[in-house]
Amino acid sequence: MTPTNALKIPKPVNAEQVDAESLDDVRFIKDANGLDYIEIENRYATAKIALQGGHIMHWQPKHTNAPVLWLSDQSRYETGRSIRGGIPLCWPWFGAHPTDSSLCMHGFARVTPFTVVDVGQMPNGYTRVILQMGHTENAQRQLSYPYTLVLTIEIGATLSIKLATTNRASQPFFMGEAFHTYFNIGDVEKVSISGLEDTEYADKLLEYWRDKQEGAIQFNQEFDRVYVSTNAPVTIHDTVLRRNITINKKGSNTTVVWTPWQKKAHQMADMPRDESWRNMICVETANAMENLVMINPGYTHVLAVEYVVTDV
Repeated sequence: MTPTNALKIPKPVNAEQVDAESLDDVRFIKDANGLDYIEIENRYATAKIALQGGHIMHWQPKHTNAPVLWLSDQSRYETGRSIRGGIPLCWPWFGAHPTDSSLCMHGFARVTPFTVVDVGQMPNGYTRVILQMGHTENAQRQLSYPYTLVLTIEIGATLSIKLATTNRASQPFFMGEAFHTYFNIGDVEKVSISGLEDTEYADKLLEYWRDKQEGAIQFNQEFDRVYVSTNAPVTIHDTVLRRNITINKKGSNTTVVWTPWQKKAHQMADMPRDESWRNMICVETANAMENLVMINPGYTHVLAVEYVVTDV
């Protein structure tokens, strides 16, 4: 964690105030339901971000043949409803609220509007987008202490994301968080995940039974494990799409790996009824369970991740 004064951001602006024409790779659009999005194309990649939830829906580097993120074609784009796929933000708790199960699963950040702070081209040709979560009555009802939440996204041949939480209260507070990332893969039964060998996990399908991971992770059924006390990079090895996706992280001590498999996927209203569940795997950069973060007054905690795609 760093002192608050280390986090310097411009004054928030409206999307209309950003001179997208001068960037020539950024478009601000609004859908029929009134939701706002940013579409980006630079010489390295294409991307799309929903301002509701600061939700990255699409990212595809131009050196790859398929999108890196998986997005359900049954997602519902409505005010106050999260999008299935892409990178939902889980904040300020991960999973169910610790004391009130009626509150939004995985926190309210993923359904709260974000404001555009800045959009610009970086010296390396990447596009940087800075968003700040707006204060709403719904958010205030669920989290009464003062804070600032800023999301910084850098889009190019790699994708970097930083979620900065500043404690503006007079007392410390605990929080959980995650980038709940859905990766687009060729076939879940033909991928493996390395980097979590010998790491302790809690198996959510076995009432949080604790064990240690033996070897690389492979899949032949529903899978939902919370790997704790690990900051190691993780790689998804995809033999069908012939690429590796490496997940480098900072400020995170938890990694969650999840696939619903057919039965559970077909029970979800916003998941397709075909075999599309085979083409996704969630590897989440998080702080959860015993890895919750305590932030002292006046300090900022940053959850950061970088995704790197290489051909094999």
